[in-house]
Amino acid sequence: MKKILTLVFVSVLGGLLTLGGYKLFIENESQPLAVEQSSDFPVFVPTNNSVTSNSVMAPNFVDAAEKSLDAVVHVKNTAILTGPTSMRDLFYGRSSQRAQVGTGSGVIISPTGYIVTNNHVIKNANEISITLNDNKSYSAELIGTDETTDIALLKIDTDDDLPFMAFGDSDNAKIGEWVLAVGNPFNLNSTVTAGIISAKSRDLSGNHSQSFIQTDAAVNPGNSGGALVNTNGDLIGINTAISSQTGSYIGYSFAVPSNIARKIVNDIMEYGNVQNGILGVVGGALNSKAAEELGTETTEGFYVSEVQEDTGAEEAGIQSGDIIKKVDNVDINKFSDLTGYLKTKSPDDVVNVTLLRDGDEEIVPVTLLKPSSYMLPTIGLIKNAADKDLKRFNTEYGVKISKLDKSNKLSWNKNGVEEGSIITKINGKKLYSIDDAQSAIKTRQYNEPLQIEVINTDGEKVVFNFR
Repeated sequence: MKKILTLVFVSVLGGLLTLGGYKLFIENESQPLAVEQSSDFPVFVPTNNSVTSNSVMAPNFVDAAEKSLDAVVHVKNTAILTGPTSMRDLFYGRSSQRAQVGTGSGVIISPTGYIVTNNHVIKNANEISITLNDNKSYSAELIGTDETTDIALLKIDTDDDLPFMAFGDSDNAKIGEWVLAVGNPFNLNSTVTAGIISAKSRDLSGNHSQSFIQTDAAVNPGNSGGALVNTNGDLIGINTAISSQTGSYIGYSFAVPSNIARKIVNDIMEYGNVQNGILGVVGGALNSKAAEELGTETTEGFYVSEVQEDTGAEEAGIQSGDIIKKVDNVDINKFSDLTGYLKTKSPDDVVNVTLLRDGDEEIVPVTLLKPSSYMLPTIGLIKNAADKDLKRFNTEYGVKISKLDKSNKLSWNKNGVEEGSIITKINGKKLYSIDDAQSAIKTRQYNEPLQIEVINTDGEKVVFNFR
């Protein structure tokens, strides 16, 4: 019994000594290695990462749509067209006139009922009807139009203030930004589609007269004149055109930038027509081929090939061979960048033009002036006549023909009309400037003949009638 107790005691003592040695020497030496490892490689990774700064939020269009829907209206245009009279019309005593109805969209821009739409939506209209989002209908008055930018201004009279949209700043719109197109495609009222801005300063005409915002928001016939808005609900464009071989949407649509539309509307309300300010330069956009031909390493910008006389560019010292890189804070990479920005400006506005000349960059302030020439249909390019020109032709009013339309060359030569002749009247209205000529053309009634009175180089008055 005594031996058994001795063996148990020895075994317990040996176990205690072994455990103590392990704790003292082995475990303490391995512990720093474990700490070192945990600092570089975390022991565990959470399976659900809920950090909000790394999450991607889907765009929310609800607020923008709610701000826009009540301010976008349905526009109905009724035009009376006169067609050829058939034998059946004569036999039955019927009129050859037919009513043609077109539809589109518009945007209310003031609580008093001013509405902006496209010129082509209301062109040749005898009656214009506006239907609001609450289905109330009103007759609209045409205040004015600008065919070049395809913008028109309408007015309706209501007893109550109307929901409206204020113009946003389209210069701040970015490529890749989400936008909504709001309108009435195919007479489907209050339709909202979404897309992104695909490009800016897009010209579809080929003559550098346009500067559209391009989007991939679905726009179809009937959307014309509707709103293009950003996710804040700001009006940044007026939907105008689609690029299509079928007449319906296939991927891209185009809107007049809000800064251009706003300027057109303000001019129509204040002056009755559009007041454009010109820089006074002639040239074209640079690319690799043009840069090589011109001997410059710059492939972006507007190359000035000619400076027009008596313009702000000439007074500011801009020279042929200069490259315009920027106007104010707008980069000029192509022709439509320049024309698009200048369409937001008025005569007597001063813009800062950043030039590249002989490799050096300089900033030149330029005062924009009113255009002194106008392309008159069927005639050609006309200019304001100087006092000496009027005295030469013994007249107190008129505009000078600067360049004749060669398609009517035979008629001009037959009647002694040459470049330098004076146009005195259009449809009976006296012309004191090219503004009067533009006004006479714009106020000409549909199907009204175009009558032009000219003093030829022999001092004789000749009257031309065109249809």
